[in-house]
Amino acid sequence: MEKRMNVYIYTKNDENSLEMKATIEKALTTEGFTTLDSHRDANIILSLGSDGTFLQAVRKTDFRQDCLYAGIMITDDHSLYCDFHYNNLQEMVQTIRNTEIEVRRYPLIEIKIDEHKPFYCLNELTIRSNIVRTFALDIMIDDKKFETFRGDGLIVSTPTGSTAYNKSMRGAVVDPSLNCFQVTELASINSNKYRTLGSPFILNENRTLNLKVHDEKNSFPIMAADNEALPVRKVKCVDVSLSNKAIKTVKLKDNSFWEKVQRMFL
Repeated sequence: MEKRMNVYIYTKNDENSLEMKATIEKALTTEGFTTLDSHRDANIILSLGSDGTFLQAVRKTDFRQDCLYAGIMITDDHSLYCDFHYNNLQEMVQTIRNTEIEVRRYPLIEIKIDEHKPFYCLNELTIRSNIVRTFALDIMIDDKKFETFRGDGLIVSTPTGSTAYNKSMRGAVVDPSLNCFQVTELASINSNKYRTLGSPFILNENRTLNLKVHDEKNSFPIMAADNEALPVRKVKCVDVSLSNKAIKTVKLKDNSFWEKVQRMFL
């Protein structure tokens, strides 16, 4: 495997984070790495913070396919995406300089809203009513109508995103080695007029999901990709599919996805 020595560190701009970033840069430089001010020529991208910072790092660096992502946690909280801790920088340096390092791949979903340019999510896409009332969506699977949903909204999550908002809404936790995505309802209404499945469902890599917002007063739903709101004013149609792209991260011994889930929740 190609030797990775060019490193870009993504972090918040507060004083404490920047001080820790400088410490990491010094440790990396001492070990022969080159730290960069831009992610474009980096073959390693490090996030410094939390899982939320990792998601931002991936998004702000355009979901790079030709580099390795790794997260550095700065608190004692358990993490899904961050494999390293700030208090153990030597372990991180020795791991990422290993040319035979194994990588894990986390699936992405691809989203297209109306005629806007497609974009990606590593965690989840959420679509919700923007006022204190429900709204309606036609849910299409492979261009065939599956159900008409009325309620507060929907979560469409990746396997790694299944442990976040999706889990809090009783969605399933999904192994990221499965190429799939999950759809979970938010407070659906079931009546003689509206009838939904009433439980989360999982679509494989070959399926497409299409959400059509009913043309009514509430056609301005709130949408978010991972942990960022989307500046879309009016929504008619949302297309979701599993991308052929995947984020590459460090694969460490005794730190599998399910070991992380166990530490976080059990």
